Amino acid sequence: MSVQTEAHKFRIKKDDTVEVIAGKEKGKRGRILRIVRGKDRIVVDGLNLVKKTQKRRNNNDRGGIIEIEAPLHASNVMIVCKKCGPTRIGYRVEGTVKKRICKKCGEAL
Repeated sequence: MSVQTEAHKFRIKKDDTVEVIAGKEKGKRGRILRIVRGKDRIVVDGLNLVKKTQKRRNNNDRGGIIEIEAPLHASNVMIVCKKCGPTRIGYRVEGTVKKRICKKCGEAL
């Protein structure tokens, strides 16, 4: 019996550059490939690699053990500002457009 949790709103988006701030991959940076909203997790390019057995699909396919990116919890990553590094995200409304900004320097993300 699985309990479905309510999905939170994410301030980070696909293709954002993030830095891992907790866990075995701490200090490493990567680009967000996918967001799993129901479980508050994200998949980061090249980080949190796990080995998985792949079944052979046809005669040309090899199958065997492959490495894929496993999801990380969203609370363990921070978005990276080009100027000042890992930071929190704020918002600024300019006219009718809402923009994400860096909380440290105020630069648009």
